[in-house]
Amino acid sequence: MKSKDILVAVGIISIVLMIIIPVPLGLLDVLLSLNISLALLILLIAIYNKEALEFSVFPSMLLITTMFRLSLNISTTRYILGQGKAGDVIEAFGNFVMAGNPLVGFIVFIIIVIVQFMVITKGSERVSEVAARFTLDAMPGKQMSIDADLNSGLIDEVQAKDRRKKIQREADFYGAMDGASKFVKGDAIAGILIALINIGAGLILGVLVQNLTFAQSIARYTLLTVGDGLVSQIPALLISTATGIIVTRAASESDLGTDILNQLLKQPKSMFIISGVLLFLSITPLPTVPFLFLAVSFLFLGLNMRRIVNVEKEEVLDMAEKEEELDVDEIRKPENVLPLLQVDPIELEFGYGIIPLADKTQGGDLFDRLVMIRRQCALELGVVVPMIRLRDNIQIEANQYIIKIKGVDVAHGEILFDHYLAMNPGSVEGDIKGIDTVEPAFGLPAKWIDEKERERAEILGYTVVDPPSIISTHLTEIIKRHSHELLGRQEVKMLIDNLKESNQTLVDEIVPSMFNLGEIQKVLSNLLREGVSIRNFSSIMEIMADYGNVTKDADMLTEYVRQGLYRFITRQFIHGNKAKVITVDPNIEKVIMDSLQSTETGTYLSIDPEISQNILGNITKEVEKVLSVGEQPIIITAPIVRIYLKRLVEQISSEITVLSYNEVDPNVKIQSIGMVSI
Repeated sequence: MKSKDILVAVGIISIVLMIIIPVPLGLLDVLLSLNISLALLILLIAIYNKEALEFSVFPSMLLITTMFRLSLNISTTRYILGQGKAGDVIEAFGNFVMAGNPLVGFIVFIIIVIVQFMVITKGSERVSEVAARFTLDAMPGKQMSIDADLNSGLIDEVQAKDRRKKIQREADFYGAMDGASKFVKGDAIAGILIALINIGAGLILGVLVQNLTFAQSIARYTLLTVGDGLVSQIPALLISTATGIIVTRAASESDLGTDILNQLLKQPKSMFIISGVLLFLSITPLPTVPFLFLAVSFLFLGLNMRRIVNVEKEEVLDMAEKEEELDVDEIRKPENVLPLLQVDPIELEFGYGIIPLADKTQGGDLFDRLVMIRRQCALELGVVVPMIRLRDNIQIEANQYIIKIKGVDVAHGEILFDHYLAMNPGSVEGDIKGIDTVEPAFGLPAKWIDEKERERAEILGYTVVDPPSIISTHLTEIIKRHSHELLGRQEVKMLIDNLKESNQTLVDEIVPSMFNLGEIQKVLSNLLREGVSIRNFSSIMEIMADYGNVTKDADMLTEYVRQGLYRFITRQFIHGNKAKVITVDPNIEKVIMDSLQSTETGTYLSIDPEISQNILGNITKEVEKVLSVGEQPIIITAPIVRIYLKRLVEQISSEITVLSYNEVDPNVKIQSIGMVSI
């Protein structure tokens, strides 16, 4: 342990032992003085703090200082009742306050206790309760605000993590302050009870044991009790004040004293008005000198403040002119065109009519939905979606939006504000009134309906969604469809670094000795292109490590990985234990194999155009047959030709699934409902 830790531990243990073990009077005087000094230190720290978390140990300090005061109270009570004395500090405080009159001294002591208990402690306790409750209630909103700033690119992951940590610390601090404020309240009550006990028991002991007269006993024990009470209550009052300052302190760029002076002396007009009122009061029957002196003082303050305000305005204007000149100079610099070359991976542009959906002040939750989109893509695809940039564009229609991938328009849509989109899932018989349209994400027929028709549509069984859900669903599908384009080397590096934390041996074996980032990125992009999740990244890397010495071809490695992920692929594309598929004539497989051309950059398909069109025509016919009976078209072929057949099929549609026999779970029964032949 460090020496500081030992010192604090010994100090806390000593405080507890003081309750049991008598303390010498000389040491007791030192400890009482230390108690006052410690309370002053805490008050000054509270005043000069800029925010509450800078003194996060304060709740624990409240407990320690309260225990310290109570142990001192017990020690002084032991001397007051046992020997009729309690050291020089207590007697000095008692004589100073009482000034020879025990009744006056006791009343002053009671007033101090009442001020602390009824005003400062009660107020601090209430503020602590409210601050704790509102801090906890505000946590979800603050978390969503951080996520929104993160999505919009205003902050990065490190800043977001720091902000979340600060929010958690604030909640812990104010929760602890809510409980710690009870220490101050209990200390005030204990001080009153100890004072009453000291006076009552002191009178009895003075008369019966020490043979003092009643008047002598009152004078002696009231002096000691008031002195003891003041020595303990003054530090308690200081710490209560510090408690109130901390729980009522808002975060600021400066300390409390600076804020008070800056904000109280902000308006010169206020000083002039106060000066005029005080000048008027000075000519009334009220005392002239104090009011006239204050009137002149406030007038001087007002004139001085007005001079300072004018100087600050001139400085602001000068700064604005200098900044404008600097901006012009910056624009002229040739290197400042570099930021214009930056292209956002994903952009969502929308017309001015959709701005309320993205504006939190108007109840929009589009930012929060972007957070859910990134989480959904991480769970389903295993990729970290880059920041989604939101931009309003006055050049497009008011209710239109455009989705861009790397600066290029890939999708667009249009919504009707204050309307809902109703889609028939296929089992609805009734009809509803609305404007015919097409659902943008999947191209399904739908209708725009108003609020009055919404309830009826839901009763009939229509799927009804609001405009923000339409945009977020469309954006999600576009991101999934183009996820292979969004996965770059930087994203792959993040995945590898994340894997290294749990499986360093695997990463060290593969990177960079076996594969570089570019080779790994090509395999992952091939998987994402066909909708295969890369969330099980460790298994993918294990398979690549197994076959890394066999081939470096990204397409072949992709096939090996797909075969290793056969259970996941089967579950994703085949429902149940039976698969109705379209098979491929072995002659076509042979034609494809014979048409493969190997080069230094990889293997590609070089097939006769006439044969290619013949194959695509037959595939189209078989796919249409399968769709006509309500089945999802799945083509199954030999592993060696699967990837090349898939690229051929993509000329028809990217939605047609092409699997190899090695990618299907052996427990699944394959039933051929068609064959592609030539």
